[in-house]
Amino acid sequence: MSRSRRLLIIAVLPATLLGALLGMILLLGPAESAEADCGPVSVVVDGNTRVNGYAEEQLKNAAAVMGAGKALNLSAKGQTITIMVALGESGLRVLDYGDGPGPDSRGLFQQRDNGAWGSYADRMDPTISATYFIKALQAVPDWEQLEPTIAGNKVQRNADPYHYQKYWAEAVKIVQALSDGKFSLEGSDCAIPGKSGAGDDYPWKDSPTWQQVGAGSAAAASPLGMFYRECVDFALWRVNQQMGSTSAPFKFLNGSFRPDGQGLGSAVTWKAGWDAKGWPTGKTPRIGAVVWYAPGIGGSDPTFGHVAVVKEVKDDGTYVEEGYNGNPPPDDHNYYTRTVSSSAPSAFLYLPNQEEKK
Repeated sequence: MSRSRRLLIIAVLPATLLGALLGMILLLGPAESAEADCGPVSVVVDGNTRVNGYAEEQLKNAAAVMGAGKALNLSAKGQTITIMVALGESGLRVLDYGDGPGPDSRGLFQQRDNGAWGSYADRMDPTISATYFIKALQAVPDWEQLEPTIAGNKVQRNADPYHYQKYWAEAVKIVQALSDGKFSLEGSDCAIPGKSGAGDDYPWKDSPTWQQVGAGSAAAASPLGMFYRECVDFALWRVNQQMGSTSAPFKFLNGSFRPDGQGLGSAVTWKAGWDAKGWPTGKTPRIGAVVWYAPGIGGSDPTFGHVAVVKEVKDDGTYVEEGYNGNPPPDDHNYYTRTVSSSAPSAFLYLPNQEEKK
């Protein structure tokens, strides 16, 4: 790796520049409430409603579930989680039987006969059983910051916390089809932790790099407090996005990320930044996790390392990472994706409650 390439990963702003930038950020108005985009969904169902692959009975049950969610002021994201769990438990059918681990399980959510989910009639009623599930979901601490499948598992407590993950896309499709308006849970204030966005949605992809305007210029600094189009600025954008902060003033900044007052800094210090914040790390790739390369690992800069974000996890022991400034000139400071062995990075840095699969 050439010396010029090594310099590209540096993304720490001078203290004076950072202070000026943060001062400007504090003058901005508060971010728009997420409730504007993530509020309850109104259910619209009539005889002409069709969703490919689902029978009328299933759609009526989905509508009942969503109606229960709206009555409890559940967000669109919460309604989608609820539909996802019902798909994973019963295929959106009111089942009058259980399974081996739970022979007394019944209904859309396969709720047990243990007194926590009401009577047999309650468990067999789509609206009532959904109401029980939703109230339990809303009682889970910080459930909206969990991956959808983890949030559902906190209520259901089934053996595999990732059982529901494969039903998420279908749940989104159903909720959108039965809603009175289209919405997106990706790349917005409704963004869901664990999701990596839709490709190159970095807001400052056309902004000048510090090499173009000079390292001491405020024009080189993004609102996150790092240089535009560097690996760390893209990764910190993803962190903000996944935690529901998609406009200024952003929740997570270079200068205020760590509770000890130190800057998050260049890629080399990100693992230490995560440790200082008490956020989890591990060796298993999870969608949306930050990929951390220690200096010299995986072809990264021998002084500053590199960070990226997990976009997709494959079944063959590899994952797809996305990021910025991961290629040599002339394709530096641009978005890239590549498939990497899961053993290549030094660590994966998870968001709060983004649990590592065992």
